[in-house]
Amino acid sequence: MSIISFHQLMKILPGLLLSLVVSGLAVCVEMVEAHFAGRAWLEALVLAILLGMAVRSIFQPSKTFNPGISFAAKFVLEVAVVLLGASLSLGMVVAAGQGLVLGIALVVAFSILFSYFIGRMLKLPHRVAVLVACGNSICGNSAIAAAAPVIGASSDDVAASIAFTAILGVVVVLCLPLLVPLLDMSNTQYGVLAGLTVYAVPQVLAATMPVSAVSAQLGTLVKLVRVLMLGPVILVLSIIVGKQNAEAARPRFSQLVPWFIIGFLVAMALRSLNLIPEDMLPGIKSTATVLTTISMAALGLGVDIRTVVAAGGRVTLAAVISLLVLGAISLSLIHVLQIA
Repeated sequence: MSIISFHQLMKILPGLLLSLVVSGLAVCVEMVEAHFAGRAWLEALVLAILLGMAVRSIFQPSKTFNPGISFAAKFVLEVAVVLLGASLSLGMVVAAGQGLVLGIALVVAFSILFSYFIGRMLKLPHRVAVLVACGNSICGNSAIAAAAPVIGASSDDVAASIAFTAILGVVVVLCLPLLVPLLDMSNTQYGVLAGLTVYAVPQVLAATMPVSAVSAQLGTLVKLVRVLMLGPVILVLSIIVGKQNAEAARPRFSQLVPWFIIGFLVAMALRSLNLIPEDMLPGIKSTATVLTTISMAALGLGVDIRTVVAAGGRVTLAAVISLLVLGAISLSLIHVLQIA
């Protein structure tokens, strides 16, 4: 029996194709941006959700598109998260050193708790506060997207979180190198700081390459270890959500541990055991990026822009405060570990 019947395929096809078109347009805009500006200040991931929101606001696609949009926003994204696991290995974690790995885990944990507290203090809805906390503390868009289906967040919640953390991500890339002369940081120290604070791996490269190759290499490694925290965090969220819903219905294992988190861990294990050929890794990474861009377009297509605007000020303030605190504790970790 096929996973998707012909009838189901026909039902999701319109929305899926629309998501593909919007994501393709986002990639084209990124290429034009890079050609004329020298670099892509806004990545296709961000452009996809913004363009999707614009299409939803201007053209208002009919309900015929809804099944495919939902499919792209959920299942396609979950596949991308699984593929993300193939970019990590236990060897990378060991190479970073036990002290630094433990420090990264503590920074992520503290940052999530503090960010959530700030979000709730600013009266953000529970789910938005969780998404902003995960996005700031782990890996921006990917963490928000991975946490969303686990906590039952809506498209509006996801878009509100991604739109503003993405903008802050660009600001961080532009401003973070200024701290090198201001704080008299070494290339190693700056690499660790960038890996702990910048949202996405490509943004880590953009923030560190202008400083030095050492900063770029160490920053990428720290960032990958930080991304590794995504699995345990999502697992904890799954357990918490399962306990909160225990009175209504006893959660199944698949509800406590989503299939894509198991897939993420399996992919990482396969990479660690060298069962994934090295020449396949670039293709896996590119596929994950493409799928994530498509899902971001779908998320944008499912968003009511008025809801995002209404939540914008509070979400942005929560993200800014959380980011500043993350930077402060990251600098503290550098000094505690005596990284020179």
